[in-house]
This record gives sequence, C-alpha cells and structure tokens, in this order.
Amino acid sequence: MTVKSYEDLKVWQKSMNLIAEIYRLVRLLPKYETYTLSDQMRRSVISIASNIAEGQGRDSINEFIHFLSIARGSCYELETQIRACVIVEHLTKVDIEKALSLSKEVGKMLNALIKKLKTFN
Repeated sequence: MTVKSYEDLKVWQKSMNLIAEIYRLVRLLPKYETYTLSDQMRRSVISIASNIAEGQGRDSINEFIHFLSIARGSCYELETQIRACVIVEHLTKVDIEKALSLSKEVGKMLNALIKKLKTFN
C-alpha cells in the first residue's frame, strides 16, 4: 500500500471535514463551556487528523497502525463528548446529527484501514 501523503488518505480528508463540523458545533455551546467540554472536543477532533498524519509519516506499518488506533480512540472519545452535549442539554439531537454521523464514518474508515494494514504485516 503506497500513499504519497497523508493528504491522499480519504479518512484524513473526512477527518478534516469533521474538524470543521466540530468547530461549528462548539460555537453553539454556552460560553462557560469554553475551557471544558468545547475545549476537549476541539482537542479530540484535532487528535484524529493529527494522528492519521503522524502515523502515515512513520517508518513502519506497525507504527502507522499504532497511530491509527490512537486516532480511533480519539474518535470514540469525541462521539462521547458530542453525546454529552445532548445529555447536559446544551445541544439537541438535531444539532449533533451531522457531527455524530461524520465521526461514525471516520471511525469505520479507521477500522477498515487498520484491518487492511494488518494484512501487510
């Protein structure tokens, strides 16, 4: 599997779309959440794309898989935070629909890429 750049990876591209959606979403949160929930959501979503990029830049498939696994963990963390916004009544289910859908899609793409890379080991 040869990829010239992490930018060529569909999962990285989709994770960048997720960043834009999360940044839109956190602007809807109350100001007092700026340094708590919204900050953590921004960190989680940035971690997804960053770990995909870092992993692709590493020297081995095993390292790539490791960083993709970290990205997947951040994706699940983000899904929990998105749902927490509804639980604490900051957002509605309609508000989070696109973000949750994108995060689930990224998670599935990460799972598929990890599985494919493991076949090369």
